[in-house]
Amino acid sequence: MGQVRPFGARHLIEILRTNDLVLISAIESLFKSAGVAFLVADQHMASVEGSLGFLPRRILVERRQAARARRLLTEAGLAAELRNG
Repeated sequence: MGQVRPFGARHLIEILRTNDLVLISAIESLFKSAGVAFLVADQHMASVEGSLGFLPRRILVERRQAARARRLLTEAGLAAELRNG
């Protein structure tokens, strides 16, 4: 489900929210190759929304890896997609 390893009780923060499934796939690949643990939240909401794609998916990372994840996205040219915080 996008996780590199189980999170347990660690604190997750949202770094990105999007409806763009291609962008999500690119981020999954980037984070997996860099060993950044992440979770794509709300990806199974299609059954609720009727597969229309209007509910955004959230990319969550461990708080301690947030700076690294943001740096990876920035270096990949995706800084404009990041949420503030």
